[in-house]
Amino acid sequence: MAPERQIPIASHAAGRRFASRLALFYGAVFAVSGTHLPFFSVWLKAVGIDAFWIGIINAVPAVTRFTTLPFVTGLAEKRHALRGTMILTAFATVLGFALVGMQHQPLRLLLVYAATCVLWSPTVPLTDAYALRGVARHGLDYGPLRLWGSAAFVVGALACGLLVDIIAAHELIWVIVAVTALAAATSLLLQPLDDMRRKAVVVRDHDGLLRDPVFLAIIVSAALIQGSHAAYYTFASINWQAHGLGGLTIAGLWTLGVLAEILVFALSPRFALDPWLLVVIGGLSAVVRWSITAQEPQVAVLAVVQLGHGLTFGLTQVGTMGQLVRHVPVHLMARGQGYYAAAGGLLTSITYVSVGAIYARYGEGVYYLMAAMAGAGAFLMWLARHRFTSQPQSGASGG
Repeated sequence: MAPERQIPIASHAAGRRFASRLALFYGAVFAVSGTHLPFFSVWLKAVGIDAFWIGIINAVPAVTRFTTLPFVTGLAEKRHALRGTMILTAFATVLGFALVGMQHQPLRLLLVYAATCVLWSPTVPLTDAYALRGVARHGLDYGPLRLWGSAAFVVGALACGLLVDIIAAHELIWVIVAVTALAAATSLLLQPLDDMRRKAVVVRDHDGLLRDPVFLAIIVSAALIQGSHAAYYTFASINWQAHGLGGLTIAGLWTLGVLAEILVFALSPRFALDPWLLVVIGGLSAVVRWSITAQEPQVAVLAVVQLGHGLTFGLTQVGTMGQLVRHVPVHLMARGQGYYAAAGGLLTSITYVSVGAIYARYGEGVYYLMAAMAGAGAFLMWLARHRFTSQPQSGASGG
């Protein structure tokens, strides 16, 4: 891969402004996830949706990630409108979730939720692409920027956990709507990016990314490991509730995992290991985590296992972004993120549909499938390790 010219480092003050506003937006966006991931399924159950339909509905964001999402990220990059597209998707999400909250019939709810996810799903990949451009432009580190999203996830999950014991479960959707409105307002503070048409020296066919075995190994292995969280994201809260745990305890278990994730992001600038090895460690950690979770552990053991989220998600994310920022040219970062999200979406959508049926029959046994997925991702990354060490870095340095 031909290296690109280094992008000059901007002033320290400009970097601080970029980082602070991006951190605020990361926080708002992931506060939405903090309310949605643990408790959207609880709301679905409260309004009368059965386990099969819950699995189908929760598969929708993953489906949009490999169908419509790459077109949104590609269009944003083609029109050099990354920030504008982030603002548009943020405001569209508010309207979409408000409409979702008015639906209680499974098919209508599925259709409205699908329309919402078409514009909601690209928000995080667009934000990561925006962040990695800032990493290259201002000489920043990805982990300390991303940790604010994880911190906000904790706040969102705890707040929603408290509300579960105070308000009726069928009202939880309006908490999600309120948080999405906050994210939309925060998007207006994002700083414009430099026009990459003036920055890029090497013109590269974006389709070449999909013919690049190194890039494909990065996104497929990460998709397998991150996709192994599907059963956890979909049925953990429902399963814990069925075992008699209260809303605050459930929120606390989610919080433990994200606190570990925050610690990993905070310490990531100190990591000396190659990014590919971080991904392998994350995948093997997931094998251990899901194998223990399948055993229906007691709360004390479960609390310790939840700390593994820092490795299974956090370390995998840091390693993947480290590989992408080294390997993908800056002016193609939005497409790279789109393809990465699409790979994860394709795999995760299949997984979400499968876990609904498997959980309905085998309960916690579904986590053995998750362990196998994570192991496959770690194995693929291990097989491809020599390609990573032999490839020259792209111009997207600084992360």
